[in-house]
Amino acid sequence: MQQKTISTDVLDIAYREYGAPDGWPCIMGHGFPYDVNAYAEAAPLIAQGGARVLVPWLRGYGPTRFRSPATLRSGEQAALGADLLAFMDALGIARAVVGGYDWGGRAACVVSVLHPDRVTGLVSGNSYNIQNIARAMEPASPQEEAALWYQYLFHNERGRRALERNRRGFARQLWAMWSPAWQFDDATFERSAASFDNPDFVDVVIHSYRHRYALVEGDPAYAEIEAKLAQQPPVRVPTIAIDGDSDGVNPGTAHHARKFEGLFERRVFTGAGHNLPQERPAEWAQAVLDVRKAAESSASR
Repeated sequence: MQQKTISTDVLDIAYREYGAPDGWPCIMGHGFPYDVNAYAEAAPLIAQGGARVLVPWLRGYGPTRFRSPATLRSGEQAALGADLLAFMDALGIARAVVGGYDWGGRAACVVSVLHPDRVTGLVSGNSYNIQNIARAMEPASPQEEAALWYQYLFHNERGRRALERNRRGFARQLWAMWSPAWQFDDATFERSAASFDNPDFVDVVIHSYRHRYALVEGDPAYAEIEAKLAQQPPVRVPTIAIDGDSDGVNPGTAHHARKFEGLFERRVFTGAGHNLPQERPAEWAQAVLDVRKAAESSASR
């Protein structure tokens, strides 16, 4: 494993690289509040299957930095997708297997629906991760609403101050609630928590959880992308979607199947919560290898 940095127009993106430089490209994205350590075990297993695995820190996390102080510290879905595409462009990657969960899964879904020619296959934690912002004010069930307490807290300045003052405390609370069967230790948490010390972490997180409810404007640079995502376009690339049956923030996404119009399979990881690749690294790695194999088989027909 090597840690590297690549520059795009907006970011200096830090990432970890596993496997041979001439391996088939595979890019995995982490979520909130996690970091690249979510793939510390899964990435080497994928690399053993011949992949060049790239795991970037998202904007606002770890060593990744904005290149200009004038850039809006946006956490909107269009920005995450644009970052992933720019990352591929900067590295000269024409096509890749992409995947992730939470924020990272959202970025992978955005690129998959808007640039399917760049995607060999998709592995998506919690299936169709593209937000339907136009319907953001439609209430969910009481159980689902209760699980989203942190998002509502971040909608006001009390929430911003809470995250600024105790980002580790909030992240650890969410880890415990979202993955109740995962017995992570202090060292495991602290390895990821160091990424929350990024100077833009709070701004990016707060913007993300306000933008998805249309409470703040997005970055005008991504307005065209957001307009396309508002149409809720289907995923047509080969996809394996994954849920954990003990996910404390997402009750399951079987109903998302209609959003996938190509080769599609849904898997459920028994006993797993929200942080799928870190809780079930071997199963996650197998899903990545399987979707690539399925994509190759489909292309040869």
